[in-house]
Amino acid sequence: MSHSVNTIEGEGRDLHQAVQHSPVFSRQRLAVFFFMIAIFAAAARPITDPDFWWHLKTGELLVQIKAIPTTDMFSTLRFGHEWVTHEWLSELFMYSVFRVAGFGGLIISFALIITIAFWTMYRRCLERTGQPYIAGLVMILCAAATVPVWGVRPQMFSILLAAVYLVILDRYCSKQKTRQVWWLIPLMILWVNMHAGFAVGIALIAITIVGLAIDARLVHKASLNSIWERIRKLCLVGLQTCVAVLINPNGWRIYWYPFETLRSKAQMQYIQEWKAPNFQDPMFLALLLLILAIIYVLALSSRRPRPSEILILLGTLAATLRSARNVPFFALVAAPPLARSLWVWYSDYRKSKSESSPPVSQKTVPLEPLLNIAIFVVLPALAALISVQQTIGRQLRVEGENFPIAAVQFMKSQNLPQPIYNEYHWGGYLIWNLYPQYRVYIDGRADVYGDAFIEHYFVIHDGEPNWRMILDYHQIGTVIVEPNTAIASLLREDSSWKNVFEDKRAVVFTR
Repeated sequence: MSHSVNTIEGEGRDLHQAVQHSPVFSRQRLAVFFFMIAIFAAAARPITDPDFWWHLKTGELLVQIKAIPTTDMFSTLRFGHEWVTHEWLSELFMYSVFRVAGFGGLIISFALIITIAFWTMYRRCLERTGQPYIAGLVMILCAAATVPVWGVRPQMFSILLAAVYLVILDRYCSKQKTRQVWWLIPLMILWVNMHAGFAVGIALIAITIVGLAIDARLVHKASLNSIWERIRKLCLVGLQTCVAVLINPNGWRIYWYPFETLRSKAQMQYIQEWKAPNFQDPMFLALLLLILAIIYVLALSSRRPRPSEILILLGTLAATLRSARNVPFFALVAAPPLARSLWVWYSDYRKSKSESSPPVSQKTVPLEPLLNIAIFVVLPALAALISVQQTIGRQLRVEGENFPIAAVQFMKSQNLPQPIYNEYHWGGYLIWNLYPQYRVYIDGRADVYGDAFIEHYFVIHDGEPNWRMILDYHQIGTVIVEPNTAIASLLREDSSWKNVFEDKRAVVFTR
């Protein structure tokens, strides 16, 4: 018995020592869980994106008709017009999750997608530094900079796939696992069917090819033959990736679709996320800090960045300063060089301090591994679980704060005259709740409507000259808008229109 007890106690001591000295349970390693849990909890937010609702309806439609629509069916005035359904696979995913797990399932699923994307970023930072704290802190700063674009929306797949692309391209550039570069081709087939951000993937390949060539020529003084050998495989993969883009329901049409969006003056003028970041807005403070940090740290670092790193940083920064929608791609690119430069600077500082100061002995706390697990994993996980549950519970209230729930119920119960005129940011919500009983005037598919149509929408909405002529020309029978809009004030004073419903969120007029 005594021998058994001694054996058990000995095994217990061995296990305690193994856990205590195991890198898996070190404070730095466990901090990674804390960082990821923090990002997951921040990403699990109520659904407020106005486009979410027509994405959800499109997914439902895909399941019902078992075909991918190529012309519009949700609006009255653009019915039958070309509709490039470039996000069909994301929409099918969204509706499938919703049908099984509801809004809560969608919130959790997209929070996981965002978390995986930033975990991928973290791994790239860790490869540069070997220091979990520095990699994690840089990741948190980059995550904070991208928070304004987070949500239950197809764009999150572009962020995730861009993160994966950068991992593969990094390994190709460092001559590690170069065979993985062929995975860019099937990933592009997935990407082009999930979101039009696939163009970012092609751009990343192109910039990497140019950057490798510049590095080889300017830094290593390589010959043209050596440069070609260095980039040959990636050029071949890039060419095949461009061909793989054709594997989508829109065929050749998808190639110039992203450029049409970028050339749309109305989208750039009226859609907030297509505008340049406004650094006076607090939500862009983290982005400003990220930009200043990367400039400051690269300038002071003893290790100068390669020309290829400067090229891709400037390219993604220019895209970000043009449109806030591109912030995540800049953050993904900026994180590794920022983490590496911080580590170089910190290492130099620590070395200078250690030369002038005697070494400090470090004592081990007996229960430190268990305390680390409790502080960095268990408690944050419980806090995140409570936060996510509260977020899911707030969804209906948040929906009521952003969308006209009562007005929609009123319209469902009434046979109001059509066509209708509606708020731009309510179009998707009306599609989800009222189609096919009602078709909308406009919704978030700006490419379907075109610049001229969007301009006419704002002429009516803002009560500009000729607003009545456009309403009459389209024979609008019902108007549903926010109560404090110019058009609502004008219709209240117009005897030919009748106010049939009004609350704090919406007002409905009929002729």
